[in-house]
Amino acid sequence: MKASFAKRIARRKKALLSRLAKARRNRFVRGWDPTPVIGGNAMKYELADRTQAICHGGLAAMIKLADKCGLREAIDKRLNLLKVHAPYSESDHVLTHTLNAMSGGTRLEHIELLRNNSALLDAMGADSIPDPTTSGDFTRRFVEADVICLMDSIDEARLNVWRQQPPEFFAEEAVIDVDGVIVKTLGECKDGMDISYKKDWGYHPLLISFANTQEVLVIINRPGSVHSAEGAAEYLNRAIMLCINAGFRKIRIRGDCKFSQTQYLDGWDALGVTFTFGYDAKQNLKDMAEELPADAWRTLDRPQPEREGSPRAKPVNVKREVVRERGYMHLEQLSEEVAEFEYQPTACSKKYRMVVVRKNISVEKGEQRLIDEIKYFFYIANKPATFTSADVVFSCNQRCNQENLISHLTSGVRSLCAPVDNLVSNWAYMVMTSIAWNLKAWSGLMLPVVPRHREKHQAERTRILGMEFRTFLDQMIHIPCQIVRHARQTIFRLLNWTDMTPVLLRLSVSLNL
Repeated sequence: MKASFAKRIARRKKALLSRLAKARRNRFVRGWDPTPVIGGNAMKYELADRTQAICHGGLAAMIKLADKCGLREAIDKRLNLLKVHAPYSESDHVLTHTLNAMSGGTRLEHIELLRNNSALLDAMGADSIPDPTTSGDFTRRFVEADVICLMDSIDEARLNVWRQQPPEFFAEEAVIDVDGVIVKTLGECKDGMDISYKKDWGYHPLLISFANTQEVLVIINRPGSVHSAEGAAEYLNRAIMLCINAGFRKIRIRGDCKFSQTQYLDGWDALGVTFTFGYDAKQNLKDMAEELPADAWRTLDRPQPEREGSPRAKPVNVKREVVRERGYMHLEQLSEEVAEFEYQPTACSKKYRMVVVRKNISVEKGEQRLIDEIKYFFYIANKPATFTSADVVFSCNQRCNQENLISHLTSGVRSLCAPVDNLVSNWAYMVMTSIAWNLKAWSGLMLPVVPRHREKHQAERTRILGMEFRTFLDQMIHIPCQIVRHARQTIFRLLNWTDMTPVLLRLSVSLNL
């Protein structure tokens, strides 16, 4: 980033902080004032003759990022859906869906808003982009093999990004999470939909993600009635090979009890892959847990989050008071204990660690306390003994962070939805729009780290990787910019300052914008 840019940013920040401080002082000096603060000035709207501006100034950086990591080239090389490119290529169609998601679009029809924005077209360097009807037709051209090719293209770009990471990135353990998601639909004519176990019509996609950076590795669309783990082993192997090819020395896969597919555990163990899966609490396991000696159990102490400052007083639990007053049944955990024993599933040729958590739960009804209830939770793992029983439990619990990813893909990116007419076309739509989330992660990974400011820049990378999608759009994408075409280049003149402006400028410099 140029020194002049840094000085301008510092002046903007100083002016804003000074303005807020002045407003704060005036409030105390003037005291109570009934006059409204917002909208008190005179307003007048005019249409500019020559000046062009857009409200999605960060989109150009995402397009350059897709070029820099080789995503566009990989898509055009692997995906062949169009007989004639007049005028759009396959990558143009795919990135149109991605841009729609990153500009806040939630429907295919919202592509028309981008298409009718001449300033945005100038910013993208395009005469036009596909209209919503053409984009919908493009999704219907996919067959299953084409969607796999599209995911291969994304993986090729992903490897290009990972190869530019420092050695410390590969020294960490690669953690792969897997889960199933119910995608409901109100449509009645969508081919491939079925009734899920929740009694909802729709699809049941399989989601495999990379916990280290929260990237989406695999999305497989399936009918709503299939079992959660159907086809999971095949695509877990795909994700494992991706991490091996990238250079990770330690790989771990984890999932809930639906994914502890015992017929595949020996193969993963022989490959050197560790796993921590939840396991169904079957009666034989409960009997084995109850036969453990008393000294085999240890209290499970869960780490408490660190908070700065003095502890705050705990507020009144209103929900608990209402349950007690109305005489409802209430369950409250009293204690947790953990133990483990060796266990060999029927489909396995060797024994693995079976970690069991025993929860003592108080059962109350109104003011009366009934008989306490004991519940068992089981986890199967092949981690070494240095990885304690409590570590196995905490590792499986950390998979809950994938629920946050699912939430972002559902309500933020709007990737896990079914806007088109059949299973494969909706699958293609899910994969194309999920690129928007991956670009968020790649922008954090591609952010340059200057040795002199290593701690600060590393914190900024971590912030982007953990940032919610809507926050990322507000901070890095939805930025008002004046568009100036000059000397065969497009200049994006930022019209506002945020605390992430220096990050965007450093990213743009690294992408040679």
